Amino acid sequence: MFGAGEEAAVFSMALIMLMILGSVWSIVWKGIALWQAARRDQLGWYVALLIINTLGILEIIYIFAVAPRQPELGQQSGPGSP
Repeated sequence: MFGAGEEAAVFSMALIMLMILGSVWSIVWKGIALWQAARRDQLGWYVALLIINTLGILEIIYIFAVAPRQPELGQQSGPGSP
């Protein structure tokens, strides 16, 4: 069906597409997580998310496990809040 050179070309193209999809996936999650960490004034999380590349795994953990537990700035209720 395919010669050795054609198989290598198909494999290379598939690998390039996979890398592009992985990069887009990671950038989207990183952007959302960095935005939330910056809004919540969480410098440690911001730096960790900026430096560590995990194909979105760390970012997804932050967005769904860490961020919901902490109230956003301006929405904190306490003494003197209406």
